[in-house]
Amino acid sequence: MKKLNLLFIGLLSMSAIHAQDISDALRYSQDEIQGTARFRALSGAFGALGGDMSAVSLNPAGSAVFSQSHASFTLSNVDTENSTQYFNGLNISNNSNFDINQGGASFVFASNNNSPWRKFTVGVAYERTNNHDDNWRAVGTNTNNQSIDFYFLNYANGVRLGDISLIGDEYIEEAYQDIGNVFGFQHQQAFLGYQAFILEPDLDDDDNTTYSSNLGDGTFQHDYSYLSTGYNGKVSFNVAAQYEDNLYLGLNLNSHFIDYQRSTFLSEDNNNANSLINFIDFGNTLSTTGSGFSFQLGGIIKLSPEFRVGVTYDSPTWYTIEEETTQSINSNLADTDIGFISDIVNIYPQYKLQTPAKLTGSLAYIFGKQGLLSFDYSTKDYSATKFKPENDYTDLNSDIANVLTTASTYRFGGEYKVKQFSFRGGYRFEESPYKDGVTVGDLTGYSLGVGFNFGNTKLDITYDQSERSFATPLYNVGLIDTANIDRINSNLTLSLSFNI
Repeated sequence: MKKLNLLFIGLLSMSAIHAQDISDALRYSQDEIQGTARFRALSGAFGALGGDMSAVSLNPAGSAVFSQSHASFTLSNVDTENSTQYFNGLNISNNSNFDINQGGASFVFASNNNSPWRKFTVGVAYERTNNHDDNWRAVGTNTNNQSIDFYFLNYANGVRLGDISLIGDEYIEEAYQDIGNVFGFQHQQAFLGYQAFILEPDLDDDDNTTYSSNLGDGTFQHDYSYLSTGYNGKVSFNVAAQYEDNLYLGLNLNSHFIDYQRSTFLSEDNNNANSLINFIDFGNTLSTTGSGFSFQLGGIIKLSPEFRVGVTYDSPTWYTIEEETTQSINSNLADTDIGFISDIVNIYPQYKLQTPAKLTGSLAYIFGKQGLLSFDYSTKDYSATKFKPENDYTDLNSDIANVLTTASTYRFGGEYKVKQFSFRGGYRFEESPYKDGVTVGDLTGYSLGVGFNFGNTKLDITYDQSERSFATPLYNVGLIDTANIDRINSNLTLSLSFNI
């Protein structure tokens, strides 16, 4: 039988009580204002332009550029294609959804005296900042002698046998829940492996803390499915002002929310010699909700009638997050009553997450009424992400600081007007937040759009596409072989905007 080779996975460590990891930190730290069709057509290069509700969510000074009160609403269809390579297997999956991803209004109040403050604006805007709808499947033969048993062995070694054993006539579900309440996540994983007969204690003694596997060496057929839904969003309360003719200043107070659900399922088979276990099914679900707060300060200055400069500071977002999980496990040696225990919900202690701040600088050149060119550069230090209370997440926060890095984003956009029509295009490049540049790769994207001006009302439509590669481990502990995913996101966006 296989003995555990100790794998020191420091950068993907998980605490005994909590089940968070680096991927959680990134999921809620990365944001992408999906925005209006015009905003997306310029690939989001709007920091020095303003005059668009999504531009207001990017740079709060942008609302002061409006000459009169303004509102907009946006519908978007998102299509995600994942090409997943896992050893000798290639799988292609698609996911598509249609949603309202933006809406808001700004109200302009012009000064009635000779004050240098020409006008003030107040507004409110909703923006979807990240879309979590995704699915992919990794199917292949693992030739690295890596089984899901390594996951359970990593958690079990060092855990007392008496702490993961049934007592008397105790039900599996009762024991699983009690172990989670008393000892936490690590002991629950050891319990699942032991009760499914994947693990064998080296000594039949309650004080035993070492285990071996009931699986023999060889190859393993894996069929792993991943499905997630949900999104991040924010509601911004905006105030801004124009000073004299050339300076615009603004402030956003942002209320954030998280709604995220994930389901994974692994089916493992083998015909290895000396293997008592020939199949294992392992399912996990996660439900996450959260709320947070951040603020933004921004300014735009006209250096000349043609040339504009913008700057925006995004504070960290301070989240409070709650999570629930369910699990199920089965094997050919498992008792029938352990085959499904996912009706037991694990409710984890509430925790806090502080995402990194972001700084954005912007340039724009306006060709009279014919068109414009714009450029945004932003930088964010992902290694500054922190889970709190920090004493509970010392190792994980240290891993984040060692593995993640500062990432820059470059966005270019242009617009050309012909009578009532506006033709637009853009390009963006986002660096990987990982130091290795492989776990999550760089992102490249482009956009094309057209708009029609009816006078007080405008209708805009945009198509944009982005590509990014991922090397995603099936699990953060034990079975850490990666599925290599090439992801293409395609979006069709329609916006209606009008002056009030």
